[in-house]
Amino acid sequence: MLIMDENGKSIRKKIETGLGSKGKLRILKELAKNPGRLLTKYVLERKIGLKPIDVRANLKSLIEIGWVIEHRYRITKYQLNMEDEIVQDTIEYMRKAGYLS
Repeated sequence: MLIMDENGKSIRKKIETGLGSKGKLRILKELAKNPGRLLTKYVLERKIGLKPIDVRANLKSLIEIGWVIEHRYRITKYQLNMEDEIVQDTIEYMRKAGYLS
């Protein structure tokens, strides 16, 4: 059975997209360390050690599925969407698995 979210999107597809690369996992991990904090792309690049093009692509994908919120200020900043139930469950799993302290 295919489970859909409130917008008619497959939850399985969102999870596959959200967890589909080490870059996305690293971005989620960094944003989850302090969910209320907004980080720039540059800070994420520096902290997770990926190339700017990879961070951009991974952020774009995470924004499209609603897991990351993009705040367009003079300098764009990013934040984990802790209102999303899948994000909450994913972060909780990452903590329990020891991936996120």
